[in-house]
Amino acid sequence: MSTGNADRLYDLLPAVHRLRDADRGYPLRALLQVISEQVNVVDADIAQLYENWFIETCQDWVIPYIGDLVGYTPLYAAADSGGTKARALQRERLLIPRREVANTVRFRRRKGTVAVLEDLAEAVAGWPARAVEFYRLLSFTQNINYLHLDRGRTVDIRDGDALDDLGSAFEEVAHLVDVRCIGARHFPEFYNIPSVGVFVWRLKTYSITQAPASFDDTTPNCYYFSALGNDTPLYNRSQQTAAHPPGKLNLPTPITRRGLQCYETNEATETETSGIPYYYGDGKSFEIWAGSLSTPVDPKSIVVADLTDWTYRPLPGQVVVDPQLGRIAFPPTSGRKQGVWVSYNYAFSADMGGGEYDRQLSQPANHTLYLVGSGERFTRINDALTQWQSDKPANAVIEITDSGVYVEQINVSLNQGQTLQLRAAIGKRPVIRLLNWQNSQPDNLTITGVAPVDPPSAASGPRAAGHAANVAAGNVGAATSASSEPTNWFTLDGIVVTGRGVQVQGDLAGVVIRDSTLVPGWGMDCNCNPSHPTEPSLQLNDAPDCVRVEHSIIGSVQVNRDEVRNDPCRIYISDSIVDATSPGKVAVGAPEKLCAYSVLNIKRCTVFGQVQTHAIELAENSIFMGVVRDCRRQQGCMRFCYVTPGSRTPRRYECQPDLVESAVRALAQQDNISVAEQNALLTQERARVTPVFNSTRYGKPAYCQLSDFCAVEITQGADDQSEMGVFHDLYQPQREANLRTRLSEYAPAGMSAGIIFAS
Repeated sequence: MSTGNADRLYDLLPAVHRLRDADRGYPLRALLQVISEQVNVVDADIAQLYENWFIETCQDWVIPYIGDLVGYTPLYAAADSGGTKARALQRERLLIPRREVANTVRFRRRKGTVAVLEDLAEAVAGWPARAVEFYRLLSFTQNINYLHLDRGRTVDIRDGDALDDLGSAFEEVAHLVDVRCIGARHFPEFYNIPSVGVFVWRLKTYSITQAPASFDDTTPNCYYFSALGNDTPLYNRSQQTAAHPPGKLNLPTPITRRGLQCYETNEATETETSGIPYYYGDGKSFEIWAGSLSTPVDPKSIVVADLTDWTYRPLPGQVVVDPQLGRIAFPPTSGRKQGVWVSYNYAFSADMGGGEYDRQLSQPANHTLYLVGSGERFTRINDALTQWQSDKPANAVIEITDSGVYVEQINVSLNQGQTLQLRAAIGKRPVIRLLNWQNSQPDNLTITGVAPVDPPSAASGPRAAGHAANVAAGNVGAATSASSEPTNWFTLDGIVVTGRGVQVQGDLAGVVIRDSTLVPGWGMDCNCNPSHPTEPSLQLNDAPDCVRVEHSIIGSVQVNRDEVRNDPCRIYISDSIVDATSPGKVAVGAPEKLCAYSVLNIKRCTVFGQVQTHAIELAENSIFMGVVRDCRRQQGCMRFCYVTPGSRTPRRYECQPDLVESAVRALAQQDNISVAEQNALLTQERARVTPVFNSTRYGKPAYCQLSDFCAVEITQGADDQSEMGVFHDLYQPQREANLRTRLSEYAPAGMSAGIIFAS
């Protein structure tokens, strides 16, 4: 077995030869070290060969070969899509799932059963599912000697549970026969004898643990579950069981008022499957603490009610919960609570923005760590900043170890040669809430770079270009020998900032915003409407030289930069949402100028708002829901993007609506269509390929998710036939295609299976 020891062969020599080698300056040792490197490589390869015999431990490239041994045929060839190696491996894992190959034999033994379709959806696409045989929901005349009391029932308007479940995977009301196909893309019909519907849930649930609830200042003793003060529906924390079909507790479903209040019985297990005891408590869907975190609210005191407009008034001793709005109300006669904390689950499409999901942390090798949180040395961020300023380490990390809300005025000043990370611990989602502390001074989260003692007279081109290369390679803030280049940089990682924006100024090298949320419009009301829709979330005042945004949600970006003394600011945005709250507002720009003095590099992003920039170096697989104005169109490229008509951009390749416009013009030339008919057809095609979203408001579960009615040119318009926009790396079109193919293979004889998106 390989040990990685470079002297493994040298240590095997007799002592006499090692002594003679030492007398001659260790030439033999140097030779054996070179040979040992190759021996270690061969040894590691032999050890990996044994691991590659098994599907559970083999390398990713071995999976197709093991699949071929058991007769598994991949639907897509595993090939690099042209991205980075990590992203190519991620795509390969999705297209050739290890779980499906491992279960191929087991699935084939159960071929033709309905339960295997649910397991296929999880194994092939990674989506939890519930399969429904629609012939069970058809109304029919029953034999009086053999009655099915629970089947074929018409609508009972007094049965509220059945009415709530209409159109869902849990529907029990009978329907008339529909002879249309269940496999239709946009308008499938379900209720026929051979139809089997596989309901899949694409939204994932994310937890918030022991976070302060937001107080509604208009009504006494009323709170929102969300720390941002918006309505957020509570979701069920899935409990995995072997029951078939899976119930509401086994799937990432939203919690309804009736489901939280009433009890239902699972016919398969003959157990109660909903109600307060099944949703509320430690390790379950939600939990509430009042006064202190030592004792949670008694579940017997919880009452379910509609808290719209806060009109419901609880009785003494009651705690009212509205799971559909995410609201809590205490009796008005009781004193104001000293604190209310909540744990709950919400839904979103992917790991993005601030959240309690696993993410990769990176920091300099030699750094000083300051922990902030309940039970830590520092309970406030400013206390840690004060200690950091006193210690003056070259590299520092301030890590927040809880999901609390920090109401502080934060100003960070970085000297040359210093780096600072302000980040959340893995599995935590802290919120920094900025308030209007002083009327005469700005209250943003301010990052200031301190100029060196002898600053250069003017910034040079190689300075910005060299530092831009460091940013693109992931080495933001890396020190160089050039005295004119700033070496201080700041990183915001895993944090939610609300109330104000982030302001960057001074002599700063770079800023990284990773897995964070700068709430668009500074904040929002209970309906998720922005409170300050025209205000920027990121304001760059002659600094920094470079900005990088990754897997984040931010509002508009405002660039104020001296075009005489400085080079353009380099802005790299990937896998993120830039939301100016409206397509008509400016997402990237400069106040009172034609365009921002910046060079954009944007990949796999969704932008709501206008983009006004000096140059676009590269834009790919992105959606621009706003007019783009590029002042230097001779350089750069846009590829596989949707660009709003009327935009001025660099050269475009395979973009929409350019492709459909070219097709219309070619058709008009071929069929001699009149100019009026051609213009009408152009207008129609432009409207057809305009991206349609399920929601465009931050705070909604389906925020930025492409609608099922969106044109296929958008949902499969990326360079690798995935969807354009921020959720490109979910590879949902490929997952859906894989699942449809497998369903047709494993469906019961004489029946056809179709996919129904429940979320």
